[in-house]
Amino acid sequence: MMPRRWVCFQHVTHEGPGQLAELTASRGIQLDVYQVGLEAGVPRLHDGEALVVMGGPMGVYETERYPWLAEECARIREFVQAGRLVLGICLGAQLLAHALGATVFRGPTEEIGFGPVTLTEAAAADPVFRAVTSPLPVFHWHQDTFDLPEGAVLLASSAQYRNQAFRVGTRAYGLQFHVELNDSLWQDWLPDLPADVATKDTRALRVAIERAGNDLLNRVIGLAGG
Repeated sequence: MMPRRWVCFQHVTHEGPGQLAELTASRGIQLDVYQVGLEAGVPRLHDGEALVVMGGPMGVYETERYPWLAEECARIREFVQAGRLVLGICLGAQLLAHALGATVFRGPTEEIGFGPVTLTEAAAADPVFRAVTSPLPVFHWHQDTFDLPEGAVLLASSAQYRNQAFRVGTRAYGLQFHVELNDSLWQDWLPDLPADVATKDTRALRVAIERAGNDLLNRVIGLAGG
């Protein structure tokens, strides 16, 4: 029997899948991580049952500087059109929105640090978000934002940015925020975080995000039959 296989696109070394790697492994899923932008090209995808797209500092609109972004969007679109599970986190959510025809653009202010998102009324009927408590503790690390793709369902908003989580169809999710946080990922983030965030005692906040993220991400995995 062939092992279950998911594909993960990672754009920078410090923004890996975090606890999502642990959760997929616990379900017997092989998570193949491709260093898109750090290695040559974007892989063709044939046998992955799901695609995870991680964050990064580049903008979706910076295709002259990062020409592989257009090809990456094409891969995301292929997965969505095939009805396979797609999860975009931070930049990954922006890429998912753009791949499905929406505009990604610079927002008025940075949103960096710990803070909640509030779930929408539509979240109560969503298979992933319906059991999630609102407000949901998350970590923000972005300034770009996006319009929603046609037919998308808005699931969460923050005080600064309305479009924080969305679903397209039944198995494509974009999360502008981070819930994949665990201790290992936090250590990877620290050198790149603003000093006023990195120097605080954040243990309790991180534990709250990891617990909430564990439940949310397990529900995402369940959509692929896991």
